[in-house]
Formats: sequence, structure tokens, C-alpha cells
Amino acid sequence: MIPIITPAEMREIDANAPETLDELIARAAWHVARNARQMLGGVYGRRVIAIAGPGNNGADARVAAGILRRWGVHVEIVAPDTKELAPADLVIDGAFGTGTNRAYEPPHVADGVPILAVDSPSGLDGLTGEAMGHPLGATRTVTFAGLKPGLLLGDGPDLAGQVDVVALGLDTSSATAWLVTEGDLAHRLPRRRRSDHKWKRGVYVVGGSPGMHGAPFLASSAALRSGAGIVWCGLPGQSPPGTASEIVFKDLPASGWGPDVLRDSSRFGSVVIGCGMGAEHSADVAVIAGSCPKPIVIDGGGLRALGRLPQLAPHVVLTPHDAEFESLAGERPGPDRFAATRSLAVRTGATVLLKGPLTIVAAPDGTCLASAAGDERLATAGSGDVLAGVISALLAGGLEPLWAAAIGAWLHGAAGQQGMPHGFVASDLLDGLRQVTNQLLGR
Repeated sequence: MIPIITPAEMREIDANAPETLDELIARAAWHVARNARQMLGGVYGRRVIAIAGPGNNGADARVAAGILRRWGVHVEIVAPDTKELAPADLVIDGAFGTGTNRAYEPPHVADGVPILAVDSPSGLDGLTGEAMGHPLGATRTVTFAGLKPGLLLGDGPDLAGQVDVVALGLDTSSATAWLVTEGDLAHRLPRRRRSDHKWKRGVYVVGGSPGMHGAPFLASSAALRSGAGIVWCGLPGQSPPGTASEIVFKDLPASGWGPDVLRDSSRFGSVVIGCGMGAEHSADVAVIAGSCPKPIVIDGGGLRALGRLPQLAPHVVLTPHDAEFESLAGERPGPDRFAATRSLAVRTGATVLLKGPLTIVAAPDGTCLASAAGDERLATAGSGDVLAGVISALLAGGLEPLWAAAIGAWLHGAAGQQGMPHGFVASDLLDGLRQVTNQLLGR
């Protein structure tokens, strides 16, 4: 996992470091110079311009300039308010750091000149990823101790380019948010044992409405592809589809089905409620959300059925997009999406997964995990239903809710990247899930 550190937390980490500020600047500057040399492809005849501001980022850029000079690079240092830069092979952006709160109008840089940002592109809000002014879009950013939220949110991914995280030996144990990477997954994925049977990882999916059979079907199929041994799919007040499938379809009454599902849930490892469901099922959703002792994923219409700030338990996983978040919290997430996700988890007592280009999962104790896997291919109808099914299978396999949601988000995103960039539909994720999971398990 890579720690995600807010600008305020970074100031505290710097202040508590046993090394002097000059020592930290020297370390950071060496990594800036190393990255610059890699981007230049050598040093002979190369010309670099370093934009150096008044803070620590500016100091990093100045010291890095000295290192590059010793390596034989011609380096010019300029102030942040310089309007036009001379021709160069590389520009180092050390104008302002992650804590800046003002718009930045950078010098003009000729097209095609690569830019190396120090810690964060100047003018990018380090907390929210909002662009202030017209920040230079970096080719690469070298950032220190951990990722900053602004590199992951809003305009950050587009402006930061390739991000190199350098630890600098700083103590980041106080971090409360981390980015999940592929290396964090394989040893956590539930594995089948020879003695396991199909009910060892059973999942019960309840959802759908007239004309919306596809949503619970996708969730059920995704659960099977993600390790569930058996899946029941309950369709309140609807006739099961006529097609044959590995999914067991169950007849449920149009209303008052909550007690029936609650009784049968004892046979399953997890329950999914809400995919393709209308909000009129609030009473039955409340029965399941408030009384079922098994891990529960609530998605889609189930979230709207819960109403404002329901009081739940940590084994309940809520999976809202921004509009569903508003139905739960009374307002949209806002630019600080980590704080918004954490706040909703604390106020409801549930585990919350906030969907978006960066998926953020928060536990009721405030711990956050994030996944940056996936791309625009996931922006297709039914994608969220697949995610709910993936998480339910991981819960049924014994993962705790925070990790089941975070790993589910990563698998979901990685599965999307297995498909074609054009014409991608949610059902394409099912084969991608099989491919990605088998790769992780070494099969």
C-alpha cells in the first residue's frame, strides 16, 4: 500500500522528522535530479530550467539544479513570476508546493518540452486536486513520503503525469489512507480449500424491478466469477427470466419479502440488496440492513430506499455514486472526496465505497483505502452491479468489509482494462474478472 498524506499531515510528518530540514531537502533534491537525468536521457549538452519558488519545493529545485550542474547539465534557475522561458530540454517545476492556496500563472513553456514537477504541479490543490489558475501539466511528478490526495483527485491525474513516490525515510505510520496496489492483493484473496463445498461461499442477491432484470443478473454472475460457490437471485414481484443459468432464481412477493430473505440469509456468506431495485422497497431493505448478521452490500435502489443517514453496522457496505451519496448524506461529496467518504462512514456506522475515477472506501473508524484501477470503460450501464457482485463474493470468502470493498474495486477496474476500449459493456467485465483473478492467484 502507498500512504496517502494530506498537506496538513505532511507538515506534521516533516516537523517530527529526526533529520534537519536541510538534510531532507538534500535527499529530496537528489531524487529530483535523478528523475531529471532519466527524463533527459543523459547529461551531455542538455539544458534545464528550474522554476524555484520561496518554499521547500523551491529549495528542492535549487539543490537539484546544483546536482545537475555537477553532472554536466547547463541549468538556469528562474523565479515563478517569469513570463517566458528560454529554450530547454526539460523544465523543473518547483514554484509552489502542495499547501499552496492561490492561483498560479506559470511561464510559457514551448510545446513538447517535458516538465518535472516537484512534489506536485504548482497551482494544483494538494487536498482536492482542483486546478488553481493554469498549472503546468507535468510529464512526471516526484512526490515525497506518500501520495497527496490532489494527485489522485480532480485535475490531479491529468496534470501530474507519471508519479514517482519517494519515501525519504520519513515516518508515515500516522497516515489514515492508502492506495491499494496489485502487490497488496494476491495474499489477501480468499482461496478455496479441497474440503470446501458450494455453500461455503454462498451469495444471495435481491434486486430488480419490471424491465430491470439485468442488474441483479449481472451482480449474480459477477459473484460467481469472483469465487461464490452458489448464488440465489431473488426478484421481488417478478417472474424469473426463462434462460438457463448457474444462478438459482427465487420467487419473492412484491412487498414484505424482507423477513423471507432474512430467514434464508443464514445459509449464505453475504447478501446483496438493491441492484436495479426501486426505492419503494424501503421497509424491506430496512429489515435486511438492520437485522441481517451476515455481510451485506447495498447498491442502487437499495441505497435510496435507506433514506437519510441510516444507522447501520460495519458489516454493511454501501456503494453509492455521487447522486446516491446525496440521498444518504443530504449533499454531494464535494471536492475533498476522502473527507466526504470518511464522514458518511462515521455518521452511518457502515463501510462506504464512493464510486468515481478514484474509488474510495472508508471504514467507520475513519480508515480509508483507495483504488485507481480502471478507466473510462467502466462508465457503462451495469458496471456498478458487477462491482456489487464482486464485493459480495469476497465477503462470502471471509474478507473484512473494508478490504473486500477495496479489493473488489481494484479487481473491477483491472477487469475493465482487459476489454476493448470501444463498445465495452458491463457483461464484458465477467471474463475480465476471471482473467485478472487467475493471474493474481498464479493459475
